[in-house]
Amino acid sequence: MKKLLLATAASALLTGVASAEEIKLGVIMGFTGPIESLTPAMAAGGELAMKEVSDSGKLLGGATVTPIRGDSTCVDSGAATAAAERLITSDGVKGIVGADCSGVTGAILANVAVPNGVVMISPSATSPALSDAEDNGLFFRTSPSDARQGQVLADVLMDKGIKSAAITYTNNDYGKGLADSIAGAFKAAGGEVTAMTSHEDGKADYSAEVGALASAGGDVLIVAGYVDQGGPGIIRAALDTGAFDMFALPDGMIGAALETTFGDEIEGSVGTVPGGEAANTDMIVKAITSDAYDSSGPYIGESYDAAALIMLAMQAAGSSDPSAYAGKIMDVANAPGEKIGTGELAKGLEILAAGGEIDYVGATAVELIGGGEAAGGYREIVIEGGKITTAQYR
Repeated sequence: MKKLLLATAASALLTGVASAEEIKLGVIMGFTGPIESLTPAMAAGGELAMKEVSDSGKLLGGATVTPIRGDSTCVDSGAATAAAERLITSDGVKGIVGADCSGVTGAILANVAVPNGVVMISPSATSPALSDAEDNGLFFRTSPSDARQGQVLADVLMDKGIKSAAITYTNNDYGKGLADSIAGAFKAAGGEVTAMTSHEDGKADYSAEVGALASAGGDVLIVAGYVDQGGPGIIRAALDTGAFDMFALPDGMIGAALETTFGDEIEGSVGTVPGGEAANTDMIVKAITSDAYDSSGPYIGESYDAAALIMLAMQAAGSSDPSAYAGKIMDVANAPGEKIGTGELAKGLEILAAGGEIDYVGATAVELIGGGEAAGGYREIVIEGGKITTAQYR
């Protein structure tokens, strides 16, 4: 009898192991392209949440979560769509953390995610146009729309007594949407936009673009670009010609490369990047810090939160099927329920498995509003002593 009981127990154990699911999640970000210095840490943030859940053994009866990376390039919609298609049809991912840049995110959503019924949670695609995208309830963001960032940056400038500004933006959905938002908010507050022109990334010389902006004048030059592409070229041309010495820099321009390239040459310049006072990315940054990439940039916490929301929603639905868990994402992200922070995903999984409710706070004080938008706050930054420093939260 004892041998029979042991055999039965062993059989049950083996059956449990065999039935434990391997869940694959796509991580689609611009590992090449204009923000390639930022994306390795972003991806690591999302993958840290996946490891935390896998190590806990508490997701769907012991499922493990495997990240599968795809390169969005940030700017090539065809390449991004092909990468997403491969992840879904060949690799069988059950959800996507990403994409990162707004144009490629919209392309993946329309051409791949919606037709295949796959959930996407972007940590950094901020174009206001995505708010109205046809998504069948499959698209969410853990960073707020640039409609909000435009207002915040305008407020920063007005509070500093800046009454006129020229704007240059990278010629894509992200740049145009952000520039329109900034210009609208700045004008509504009483500011003057002297010029608003696009620039193409990848050029060696931006003196012509800066010359046109300089002729229009302005107290500050707003550069809605990318820190690894045309944005620094615009700043360098402005500094070298004396056209502008103060800059306003939205999120795509904020990264360690800015400090390395310019230091105190842009002293006093200001910027905005998603982040609230209640946000806490310390645990994540400490865990992913590496000499191989910059872990001081933006959207690391948002990436962790994007992955966490997918997995917690799976637990709430009792399934890794996107058609089952998509409707649970708003539930786990918001009250009511016990608050769950970074490093507490196992606790959240346990509560959900027992039929309880959670309010996922995570690294960025997550709160999702209508249409899966992040309510979000912003960190006002200022360049002091050649370093990116926090002035306040808005």
